[in-house]
Amino acid sequence: MNIRSFYVWTVALIIIIFTVGIAACEKKPKEEAVKESTIEQVLKRGVLRVGMSTFVPWAMKDKTGKLIGFEIDVATRLAEDIGVKVEFVPTKWAGIIPALLTGKFDVIIGGMGIRPQRNIKVNFSIPYDTTGMSIVANRELAAGFTGLEDFNRSDVIIAARLGSTAVTATKKYMPKAQLRMFDDESQAYQELVNGKAHAVVGSAPRPAYEALKYSDRLFLPLKETFTKEPIGFAVQKGDFDTLNFFNNWIRVVEAEGWLKERKHYWFGTRDWEHQIQ
Repeated sequence: MNIRSFYVWTVALIIIIFTVGIAACEKKPKEEAVKESTIEQVLKRGVLRVGMSTFVPWAMKDKTGKLIGFEIDVATRLAEDIGVKVEFVPTKWAGIIPALLTGKFDVIIGGMGIRPQRNIKVNFSIPYDTTGMSIVANRELAAGFTGLEDFNRSDVIIAARLGSTAVTATKKYMPKAQLRMFDDESQAYQELVNGKAHAVVGSAPRPAYEALKYSDRLFLPLKETFTKEPIGFAVQKGDFDTLNFFNNWIRVVEAEGWLKERKHYWFGTRDWEHQIQ
């Protein structure tokens, strides 16, 4: 092969490699673009599917069986602002993240605390609420108990909801106590009322409501919550368009005072109680 032919073939090879490289670079964005964001799917479907679990006063059924509560208001307003209908998908709390990951719904809006362990599996929006753990106790079994240290004993039984941050808080602050976990939080409170547990650890303000409802049998050993945790929407990882939309929606409704007003209604008053009794 002469020198001229060598240069011709070399230039041709460079052009081929360059062309293939450009094609490969262009192909990847196009392939990634094929996968629609959740918010785009919601707009096409016309329905926002929300994963949640009954959790007073976040989400509960009224006398007619209709879902009401703080989270129900939040999800309903979110769907209205998107311009779609809302569909609630009641799910057991212990399995709610796996259900999101398998696509049974688009987002979790259910008073979910932003925790590092959860964040490994899902992405969280910025906080739209803040809550904390409280404790309500049985008057007879926990007579004289005034602090968490009184419950941190091997002969004490604490009830909590399976998969909730109440379990994490109990293990951290009362590691010596016996922990009984229930799929339904109402079962945990019933265990307490029936005298089969010394206390229930749960997100405020439910423990305070139960103490008022059964004032002859229950009491609040602590006046304040003993933990603080931010609450966020949970979405599948990698969906940055949807996460961006949710974050900005939270900023908007927070700035206009709507979140504060709904939080006060459900957590600061008992004006809604007649709807469930």
